Amino acid sequence: MFIYISHVLNVGDKMVSITLAVPEEMKSEMDNHPEMNWSEVARQAIRERLIILKKMDEIVSKSKLTEKDALELGRKINKVVAKRFLAGQ
Repeated sequence: MFIYISHVLNVGDKMVSITLAVPEEMKSEMDNHPEMNWSEVARQAIRERLIILKKMDEIVSKSKLTEKDALELGRKINKVVAKRFLAGQ
């Protein structure tokens, strides 16, 4: 079961409201720390993820790999990782 928490995010000069769903257990843990500004924690986490995504978009925009090439490369990497994992067991 999820509890919905509404937060406000800053987009430019304007603040917009979003709703965030968290498991009940997480909400209980959050309630144990009323000193925390959970809206700011959520804003920072989203901001950090957006920075990572922006960097990824920049890298991808310069890539000459097609989607098909990227999928093929991903499959090869998965096979190698699976081999190493199974060899270590």
